[in-house]
Amino acid sequence: MVELQVFFFPMLAHGHMIPTLDMARLFASHGAHSSIITTPLNAPAFEKAVEKSNDSGFRMSLKIVQFPKVSGLPQDCENADQLTSPEMSPIFFGATQMLKEQVELLLEQYRPNCLVADMFFPWATDSAAKFGIPRLVFHGTCFFSLCASEETRLHVSFDNFISDSDEFVVPNLPHQVKLSVSQVPPYQRQNTETEFSKMMIRVKESELKSYGVIVNSFYELEPDYADHYEDVLKRRAWHVGPVSLCNRSDEEKAQRGKKAAIDKDECFKWLDTKKPNSVLYVCFGSGTKFPRNQLHEIAVGLEASGQQFIWVVRNGKNDEVEEWMSEGFEERTKGKGLIIRGWAPQVLILDHEAIGGFVTHCGWNSTLEGIAAGVPMVTWPSFAEQFYNEKLVTEILRIGVAVGAKEWVAGTGSGNIKHEAFEKAARSVMVGEEAEERRDRAKGLKEMARKVTGEGGSSYLDLDSLIKSLSLYQPSC
Repeated sequence: MVELQVFFFPMLAHGHMIPTLDMARLFASHGAHSSIITTPLNAPAFEKAVEKSNDSGFRMSLKIVQFPKVSGLPQDCENADQLTSPEMSPIFFGATQMLKEQVELLLEQYRPNCLVADMFFPWATDSAAKFGIPRLVFHGTCFFSLCASEETRLHVSFDNFISDSDEFVVPNLPHQVKLSVSQVPPYQRQNTETEFSKMMIRVKESELKSYGVIVNSFYELEPDYADHYEDVLKRRAWHVGPVSLCNRSDEEKAQRGKKAAIDKDECFKWLDTKKPNSVLYVCFGSGTKFPRNQLHEIAVGLEASGQQFIWVVRNGKNDEVEEWMSEGFEERTKGKGLIIRGWAPQVLILDHEAIGGFVTHCGWNSTLEGIAAGVPMVTWPSFAEQFYNEKLVTEILRIGVAVGAKEWVAGTGSGNIKHEAFEKAARSVMVGEEAEERRDRAKGLKEMARKVTGEGGSSYLDLDSLIKSLSLYQPSC
């Protein structure tokens, strides 16, 4: 049998690169040759995993394209996580669209059996079709969010609302889901056309023309929405998640993403001293950088909650930290709290038995990692599809407590959650009868996630089905 060759092309941001790497490794473990397209300064994020996979007898490789030289970005900026202001985002997105010609040269040269391209490359469907190659879309989110956002886009007119605080029921969904206008992405609710809103229309058009959608989720987690996506919205899709579970050893889990800002042994030595389910893990992903006033409210709320905690702080240098941290905070919480300034080995931390709750921005990677670890959540969404993910966690799966965020704000968070609200949510997810019920449900989902990714599980079989389908693919032209 001829070896299947699959190219993966993630958006140049760690929140997109990490699950794409895991997915490429999964394809390789099922016998495909997985190649990841990236740029020189992003290549190190993939190299160790690629090398380790090849040492294990799988086939993986990197294909390098050069990031275009554009003005308005920081020096040597090839990753969205390096942007220092929201104004840089359109420039960065524009630069990534200029990779089209180089990607087409790779497709022409290697003629892979499939291109799995991030949603933010809408041109990839037509580029692949030039060479008779099917393109799969990777959105990086769940079926629920795909359904809720699409039903909102198709059937909700925002001209009818008086205020951004007005609420509406997302139409046509299997459950009643309410959102406020302010929680919907601005490109969906505002009449003014922007470059980003035009690109999102192209994203949807390219998805409909593509071979289908690959989803980092599993059927048993959201069966109503997996069915809705395929049967009602008529999208062809395969579920292959949780892809993070392809990382089986502690070394593999620790090496995901950037280099950790804390020694793994130091972190786990501290966790090993704590009782099961007694530590609250607080982390808002790689894209959310809260203003200082919000960091101060988090610090006050954490201390007032009385919970033991690990808090991952992305913002700034140590001298900046002191400006928002209440005086004596670290001294008063010594032994009770651990602050990690920078990147944390999140999957390893979530898997530790001492972790009893997870304060999350509801990015899908983090949300699904929390589900796979069986940890209930405090939900604090900021932007992208995070407010949809929150509804799945709190209302459909019932394993989370909302902190009360109401405003969609790209990159920075709204910064208006008071410490009393955070303290209440932190206590609610950690202590009491309802907390135990949520934890029991979360543990059940953990067991389910382990089963579906094992041999014979639904995600395992769906990936096998996809690979078989690609191996039999014949272009129509």
